[in-house]
Amino acid sequence: MQVEEIKNLFDLSGRVAVITGGSGGLGRAAAAGLATYGASVVITARRVEALEEAAAAIRHGGGEVLPVSCDVTDGKNVEAMVERTLRELGRIDILLTAAGIARRAPAEELGMEDWDLVMDTNVKGTFLCCQEAGRVMISQGGGKIITVSSVRAILGHPLGYAAYGTSKGAINLLTRQLAVEWAKHKINVNSIAPCIFRTPLTEPVLSDPESAKVFLDRIPWGRAAEPEDFIGSAVFLASAASDFITGQILYVDGGNAAS
Repeated sequence: MQVEEIKNLFDLSGRVAVITGGSGGLGRAAAAGLATYGASVVITARRVEALEEAAAAIRHGGGEVLPVSCDVTDGKNVEAMVERTLRELGRIDILLTAAGIARRAPAEELGMEDWDLVMDTNVKGTFLCCQEAGRVMISQGGGKIITVSSVRAILGHPLGYAAYGTSKGAINLLTRQLAVEWAKHKINVNSIAPCIFRTPLTEPVLSDPESAKVFLDRIPWGRAAEPEDFIGSAVFLASAASDFITGQILYVDGGNAAS
């Protein structure tokens, strides 16, 4: 590899990236990071208002962004989102599946409505997006897929994560399965597994001293992650720097999984 090629390992110029959950804390940070490194980004979420706000911030930073409303649990919605991306931007090189939801309750009290909602969003939604984008990447001769898992996929928690943790465990195996199936198509499939991040969705947990202590005592770095902590791993797994890495779960967790 020549010096210039090494310098450009993280350059995403000319690439098109789709980020589901693009108006949320992690998705928004990832979209901003990928756009900064040159990718044209498509951000999706169900609420158009939140998408427009996130898109405005990316444009303000000089990035190219296309906001597209999409319910990841609806196959027709996902198909339409992919078709629009191809129609307006011509290709899909990167998919990052940040759309997700959590419902916390003691296992003995967890309702099936909440269980189904978590599984539909986190597992079915991830698979549908991977399937549709994967078909495009197969036809193009390669691509990068980044799912979003969690330390909850491998670590139990006393505060009622039966549904969420199970869904993320499924994401880990789906990631490895797709990595093995699609390696012949030169599609890298990896996952980022964060600990608790400080986002609007987690603020109720982190603002309560008792519940915050349960989380933070398990993180050797002693703090919750910030959305900016997600950017480096997303750019790495989306770029040529990770071309020989597939089927891996990258923990962005301040040491949580190691403790």
